[in-house]
Amino acid sequence: MRKEPTLRIPFGVLALLTALFVYGGAIARYLAPLIAGWPALAQTPVYILLGVVWLLPLKRFLIWMETGRWRAPEE
Repeated sequence: MRKEPTLRIPFGVLALLTALFVYGGAIARYLAPLIAGWPALAQTPVYILLGVVWLLPLKRFLIWMETGRWRAPEE
């Protein structure tokens, strides 16, 4: 448990928001035009997958924000 404040949390939140904007912008700029002509039922799983993919590194990132390490602490 943290006993003193750290700048990792505000920095981490700003980095996360920046990364999400970049990710979303890249999807909108490069992928959306490629699948725009597809039927809506074909586009749906692609966008669901892309909406979940950004969550994969989130656990380690949140651990880093809290502890300063990329792995969960040993209990």
